Amino acid sequence: MLPALANGQRVKRRLLLTERGAERYDLPAGIAGTLTVETVSPEALTRTLARAGAGDSDVPHQGLALACEPLPPADLDVALSAAEGVPQAHRGPVVVLDQVTDPHNVGAVFRSALAFGAVALVTQDRHSPAETATLAKAASGALEHLPWVRATNLARALDALADAGFWRVGLDGTAPVDLEGAAAQTGPVALVLGAEGRGLRPNVAKHCDALARIPIDPAVESLNVSNAAAVGLYAVTRARRA
Repeated sequence: MLPALANGQRVKRRLLLTERGAERYDLPAGIAGTLTVETVSPEALTRTLARAGAGDSDVPHQGLALACEPLPPADLDVALSAAEGVPQAHRGPVVVLDQVTDPHNVGAVFRSALAFGAVALVTQDRHSPAETATLAKAASGALEHLPWVRATNLARALDALADAGFWRVGLDGTAPVDLEGAAAQTGPVALVLGAEGRGLRPNVAKHCDALARIPIDPAVESLNVSNAAAVGLYAVTRARRA
């Protein structure tokens, strides 16, 4: 939540904090002049978060909560142009999620994508979660740093990534090629992941340059999509550095 407070692009409405929360955290200077700040009891804060759908009575809140507006969607061209000064061989990946709807998973993917230096995260504007407290909590501050592009058409977004020099690799558990081999390119990689169970839609898979699998024990049918993203991002980073 502290990254959200420090983000000048985010419209902030109301900050609730307990006395202990006020003592524990160094809030940005001048924050009281830009939004309503209220000191409440821990029990009142828990009830407020539960009503907002951000948790339940068993979820620790660490003594503060922020009511704010969602960030505006990022533009893919703008996100890519921000990385144009970086040589292609060193440019970070882009993560593309095809109709992944669980906010916990999307938030966790945000966190992994930022950890591995991603340029942007791309989802479809429909059939993907909105920015909610649940998603933001799972992202652990990554929402404030990683551009979130919500594309009307993922196939067109993948075409735009190809035009920008990205090698598009879709994860598919039945593919004959391991991810590290498919990602061993001189240019940047766009890692494309589908929803659990259904996987990539055919039209999205057709717009990938390669389909690859993460080699796992056959006793396990598949990985959770957020785990697959973390492993995939590590494999892409390792392959690029080899």
